[in-house]
Amino acid sequence: MKKNIPVILIITAVLFLNNMAFCFDQEAFLQNYLWDKVSSLPASKRPKIILVLGGGGARGLAHIGVIKALEEENIPFDMIVGTSIGALVGSLYCSGVSTNELQNLANNIRWKDISNLNTISMLTLILSEKLLSTKKLENYLRKTLGDKQFFQLDIPFACIATDISTGERIILKEGDVALATRASSTIPGIFAPVEYGQRYLVDGGLVENIPVSVAKLFEPDIIITVSVAADITKNSFSNVMSTLYQAIYIQGQQKDELNLSMSDIVIRPDVKEVSVLDLNKAENCIQSGFVAGKNNVNKIKEIIIKKIYEKHND
Repeated sequence: MKKNIPVILIITAVLFLNNMAFCFDQEAFLQNYLWDKVSSLPASKRPKIILVLGGGGARGLAHIGVIKALEEENIPFDMIVGTSIGALVGSLYCSGVSTNELQNLANNIRWKDISNLNTISMLTLILSEKLLSTKKLENYLRKTLGDKQFFQLDIPFACIATDISTGERIILKEGDVALATRASSTIPGIFAPVEYGQRYLVDGGLVENIPVSVAKLFEPDIIITVSVAADITKNSFSNVMSTLYQAIYIQGQQKDELNLSMSDIVIRPDVKEVSVLDLNKAENCIQSGFVAGKNNVNKIKEIIIKKIYEKHND
């Protein structure tokens, strides 16, 4: 009989929440009581949850704050799927890097640490048409990840890249994690494509900046998506990189909206006015992500509780 108590409590409570006029304090008390029961359930007894982290350059550092907020509320997820900066944050977190460590890394990272992007190299690019390299990004990741393969990660992870030869969406979920993450984050037109398994890959944002449709391939019960989209009408076009990012966002905007509509919940940190290049605003982005995550935790808990009710009511 003891094994049935949590399920009975959940079913009863959901019925009350759906059909009775509770005042706010009563509803919150009941949700918190239920959540204590639900959060301790093993993965096999609760819905499968996938966290989707979209691309957006420096704005994507907000993903760290969102994950931190979900952690504090004991909201579990069984997999992360990311594109570009979402792949960068996702791969590190799935490898076991804590949110505090991620926050420290983000506050100290600069473009010189992850690329050879500088005035001289840009001049060389213009004069010689020789693309820059993201090898520094791979080296940076390897310092933390080592030579980990996808199957060695603490949490399952997948990231998205684009085959520059064919335009195909490539889902990376096997092989070397650092190299795959580098490929997912390589901006075309500035940086040379990354050779990966006889393909030449660039930023996944070209084909799927918010990879919800990819997450659905892994058959989740719940998809939580973090969107760090910009207000593109306010973007600056003072340099080549920001202009290229703008082009990527414009061409993918319609697909992004479709992907967002397939999510169970979308978390939108207030970073729309942060430039893709503004790594010095890392702490602001992280805090915005944390606030947005906290603002959505009750809704996420409600969705999880209802999914458990639905499963036991089938």
